[in-house]
Amino acid sequence: MRMKCWGKQLLVLCLVGLLASFAQAKEKTIKMSTTTSTQASGLLDVLLPELNKQLGIQVKVIAKGTGAAIRDGMDGNVDVIFVHARAREEQFIANGFGTKRYAVMHNDFVIVGPASDPAGVRQARSLGQALNRIAAGNAGFVSRGDDSGTHIKEQSLWQTAGLKLASRSATVVKKGKKKQVTYQYPAQMGARYLSIGRGMGPALTFADEKQAYTLTDRGTYIKFKLGRKPALALDIMFEGDPALNNPYGVIPINPTKHPHVNHTAAKQFAEWLVSPGTQKLIEDYKLMGKQLFFPDALAQ
Repeated sequence: MRMKCWGKQLLVLCLVGLLASFAQAKEKTIKMSTTTSTQASGLLDVLLPELNKQLGIQVKVIAKGTGAAIRDGMDGNVDVIFVHARAREEQFIANGFGTKRYAVMHNDFVIVGPASDPAGVRQARSLGQALNRIAAGNAGFVSRGDDSGTHIKEQSLWQTAGLKLASRSATVVKKGKKKQVTYQYPAQMGARYLSIGRGMGPALTFADEKQAYTLTDRGTYIKFKLGRKPALALDIMFEGDPALNNPYGVIPINPTKHPHVNHTAAKQFAEWLVSPGTQKLIEDYKLMGKQLFFPDALAQ
């Protein structure tokens, strides 16, 4: 009889232990929506194992365009977002969806195109001139067209270049879900403006196939140019203008807006990203000797 009691007690203790372990694992697991460039560049493959090693936090990554990642945060589908569209990030916080924006790092955007440079973009003396040459030339331009941070930046650049713009709407399918995207583009380009509703990697590959121009973050470009075979044939045509700066921020979701989110672990993750050790990891991350991202937190 005593043996049966001990057996039951042992079973109860085991179940309690298992439930405690599951609860602890849940407390240390967060979901993150992030721009595709943090994943496509390989940076998360370096950072996330180190995060788990140091803090025991597991991150489930959902990589998509910045616009879609921000909507995930607004809907409470994730615990944290890691994106690159500063104006939208600030509006996200102003509307109460995020608690704080942590400035993590930056890289920059570059205009890439075929080596033959049919639009003469290499000879442009300003960013506005480079964009006007693309709009007026005979070559195509590939746009992500997916409401990502890169797509948002691209549209703002066409506007500041003083071009006459037209609007289009398209249905984009991401992971089986349809969404309507309305965007602006240079009216004179017509069919030469190729909006694909895809991520940065597919946009670069398509531009390579079509011998067209595109706007890309430098990190993903380096990954496709130097880190894969066959290498991307596109070259950098224009770079260095301050308007091409590309800052990334991480924002924990506000628990007062969505009480179910794991704000404690999300905040730990955000603070870990801007800590000196992690900032050094970001600074030291290179591909074929090229630095992809530059830390921002230590410069504040």
